[in-house]
Amino acid sequence: MDLTSSRHNYLQNELLQSWWQICSLTDLSAGEKEDEQIVAEIMRRRFFPALITHKTWEGFHFAGHEIRITEATDCYGAVVWPSALVLCYFLETNSKQYNLVDKNVIEIGAGTGLVSIVASLLGALVTATDLPELLGNLQHNVLRNTKLKSKHQPCVKELSWGIDLEKNFPRSSCHFDYIMAADVVYHHPFLDELLLTFDHLCKNDTVILWAMKFRLEKENQFVDRFQTLFDLEMISNFPSLNIALYKAMRKGSMKAGLPN
Repeated sequence: MDLTSSRHNYLQNELLQSWWQICSLTDLSAGEKEDEQIVAEIMRRRFFPALITHKTWEGFHFAGHEIRITEATDCYGAVVWPSALVLCYFLETNSKQYNLVDKNVIEIGAGTGLVSIVASLLGALVTATDLPELLGNLQHNVLRNTKLKSKHQPCVKELSWGIDLEKNFPRSSCHFDYIMAADVVYHHPFLDELLLTFDHLCKNDTVILWAMKFRLEKENQFVDRFQTLFDLEMISNFPSLNIALYKAMRKGSMKAGLPN
């Protein structure tokens, strides 16, 4: 089996597992009803084309707009994962507490761009980043869904974790109010580089909003390593999806009472 087939099968299994979990919500106990209701509401934001076309796409309703995302099933970064929906729903439903208007936001591992698009529609100055091979599709999705709709036109930029960080995102001139990440921790060999990237981009008053699906123990251990640099607070949890949403800031910044 070649690498493309292996990745395709992995993606299919991951997506099937996620949707099986969602479809099984009717069997939850009374104590899990809140999780059931919120997850059902999140998934209602997703819709699919009535007719199959030569391009694979999915639709979403967030921030008062219909968003159409072009994707592919042969690449990790070209599929919308449930963690992205969880983060988008949180941004929309907590827009007063986490006001993104005119805030500088960077998304790492933006993939198809859904989170970046929603943040942009909510008024943020967004930089959507990912690997060079994903930028074409990312740019297409961002432009299609934000042009003439957003207060600030988002920027799409290459970011390979841990590589040329100071050159491409100099500490002296780059300041982000928020770093956003959805499903960036999974079975890949770049967890050290991911942590280095968080560290480089994060100032003392930067807020990290990170949605994570728990899978294997190795990836789960990343949370412990992350906490050596950052204070971490779980702000939403969806056991039925095995997804948690975290807020993080540099060590000591939360206690210092810095604003969101």
